[in-house]
Amino acid sequence: MTQRTASARIANFLHAQDVAWLLLFGAMHYFSPVRNAAELQLLGALAVFQIASPRISWFSKTAGNLFAIVLKLFLGWLLIGVTYGLESSYFLILLLPVVSAATSLGWWGAFVTTAASVLGYLSYLLFLDWTRYEIPPEQVREIGLRVLFYPVVGFLTYQLTRKSQSEARRAQATARDLAVANASLREAEEHIRRADRLAALGQLSAGLAHELRNPLGTIRSSAELLQRQSADAEPAGGELTGFILSEADRMNRLITRFLDFARPFQGKLEPARLSEIIDRAADRIARRVPPYPVSVIRNDSPDLHPVLCDPGLLEQAMFNLLSNAAEASPAGGVITVKTRSADGMAEIAVIDRGAGIAVENRESIFNPFFTTKPEGVGLGLAIVSKIVDEHGGRILVDSAPGEGAIFRLWLPLAS
Repeated sequence: MTQRTASARIANFLHAQDVAWLLLFGAMHYFSPVRNAAELQLLGALAVFQIASPRISWFSKTAGNLFAIVLKLFLGWLLIGVTYGLESSYFLILLLPVVSAATSLGWWGAFVTTAASVLGYLSYLLFLDWTRYEIPPEQVREIGLRVLFYPVVGFLTYQLTRKSQSEARRAQATARDLAVANASLREAEEHIRRADRLAALGQLSAGLAHELRNPLGTIRSSAELLQRQSADAEPAGGELTGFILSEADRMNRLITRFLDFARPFQGKLEPARLSEIIDRAADRIARRVPPYPVSVIRNDSPDLHPVLCDPGLLEQAMFNLLSNAAEASPAGGVITVKTRSADGMAEIAVIDRGAGIAVENRESIFNPFFTTKPEGVGLGLAIVSKIVDEHGGRILVDSAPGEGAIFRLWLPLAS
């Protein structure tokens, strides 16, 4: 074992306050006018207990703490007894249990322990032979002055402890407020970044869609003409032109989605009931061909006030969320839609029990053109996010792989 390792182990075992306690009790014995064996034994017992008790977890509990205070009170009382009782220089040793009680047991613990210390010190009056001894007035004042130390120190320690605890509670409350503020700030920053990305990509999508729609229209018209001319003469050619037409229609629908995403918000805000909007979106899910093999369960708050929204746009947002939930759910799965009032806003929760969202994808799911589906475009959630933002709301997702996902929307209530 090297000298450095040994020093480190000693430093870990013996703390600075332990050295202070050892020096204090050693100095008390050295300067004591008595210095008998009983005094040394009691001082050693107090020193050992004072150093060892913080290392034993039981003493941090209420029962252990009470036992420690009583034991220190008893050892201190014995130490005063073996060093001339009322005349002992160790009368201040009873401040150890007083301070311990004031810092850990509250006002009642400080009061009871202080009273016990006073009575313990004054109990040595019972050991005097009053037929032989008489206490002069100056010694009575000295005893009164000594006794006064106990309540004064107990009260001041209790007050300082209360102030320290109050400051600690304020610091904890400030830390919690800062944590909430930081979370809100991060959410706001993410919202701004998402809005910037949506704006830039929206402009790009609009320009690209317009540029593609014209040649796509020409391709489709040409394919229709070619199909009419070759339908009878060349069956294979008619089949191929049919493929061209179907793919052109699919591309046209995709371009329409791009334009819907890029189009500026032109909704008309009006009070509307969420239950009716969600009903229409759920009906569209039920009437879809081919149908989704899932069921939608509703849990609406009866006292939810109407929201201020564009009903058509909000219905589209709910349809997109329900479609995503249905695609993520297993056959025979259940999608739950809950609504309630929360902090002056309407909260909508769309809950599925599908595969969930991977942690690395959670920050990207609202980005345009991000998708994990083989044939997905990546605009469904981006459109939802844009609609919610344009309504002055917000959207968050809570998900874990294999545990499904919960999309929460908050929308302003109609005044």
